[in-house]
Amino acid sequence: MKILVLADQKSKYLYDFYEPDKLKDIDLIISCGDLSPGYLSFFVTLCNVPLLYVRGNHDDKYEKTPPEGCICIEDDVFVYEGIRILGLGGSMEYIPGASNQYSEKRMRKRVRRLRYKLWRHRGFDILVAHAPAYQVNDLEDLPAGPEEAMRYCHDTLLPDMAQARNSADALEVLTAAEYWPMPVYSQLLFSV
Repeated sequence: MKILVLADQKSKYLYDFYEPDKLKDIDLIISCGDLSPGYLSFFVTLCNVPLLYVRGNHDDKYEKTPPEGCICIEDDVFVYEGIRILGLGGSMEYIPGASNQYSEKRMRKRVRRLRYKLWRHRGFDILVAHAPAYQVNDLEDLPAGPEEAMRYCHDTLLPDMAQARNSADALEVLTAAEYWPMPVYSQLLFSV
């Protein structure tokens, strides 16, 4: 699968000098934030593939004018061709009260709210974020800087989800379907 990832700045190569052949083999487009709604709509229209996005720290304009034809995966798990994609946009708070900026406490709360979705989807394969997870290719500047909550998600929730999955899988085999209170894997896959 070929995924085009966009973030922060327009690509003159792809946008100003657009040629269909440059994008013909793209299967999915992911935007990590801070791009205009029109820019994203341009790609989803011309590529005719899904475009998933999270908000960056400068994307307050999405409230009034969301990118047309695009799918916001903010605080959600989106499954595309079996790949589970988790969206956590925004950045560390550096202007108190600004939209799409989060204190460590608020980011951790967002991640905790995702526990059920992560359990239901049995984890995630790709984390789409505007800011890098703590100590994973992060920079020194605060807006693009460390997000301990994302690291917590990777280091703590993923192993917890794997352990819960193993236990649930073992119990699912031993329990009759009429007594099993949760959807089984095949129901999750084919009932959406």
